[in-house]
Amino acid sequence: MTKFESSIKQIPHSQQSVYRMLNDLNNVQRLKDRFPEGSTGNADMDKVKDKLQSLSFDHDSLSVSVDPVGQISMRIIERDEPKTIKFESDNSPLSFNFWIQILPVTETSSKMKLTIDADIPFFAKGMVSKPLQEGIEKIADALAMIPFE
Repeated sequence: MTKFESSIKQIPHSQQSVYRMLNDLNNVQRLKDRFPEGSTGNADMDKVKDKLQSLSFDHDSLSVSVDPVGQISMRIIERDEPKTIKFESDNSPLSFNFWIQILPVTETSSKMKLTIDADIPFFAKGMVSKPLQEGIEKIADALAMIPFE
């Protein structure tokens, strides 16, 4: 298994608020609804919007189409309120575990780090390591911008 970690992201919301939002994947619908129809005028934001639109989810699982990999699905396998949410791949071309760690900084702020532990074949490691590291960083950036309250 190969581990990829995001940088630590500061979040201007309490640990409990962040956990409460991320704990229920149905809250993704709230994020999808925040984007207007058509282009936002920001290329990076339009990419995030396109990815959100291809998401399907329920309380404990989500699935997204990722180029060039295809459909990636994962489900929550463990919750340790209010500090950790652990996921496991489910019907995905790559076997991995993914977890979100949330720690308090003050009563009204917290910090978050994402980790992926992926089973990458040796021959593919060189091709997927950089995109996975960049991807986990982008996911962490996007999660840090969520209005948690």
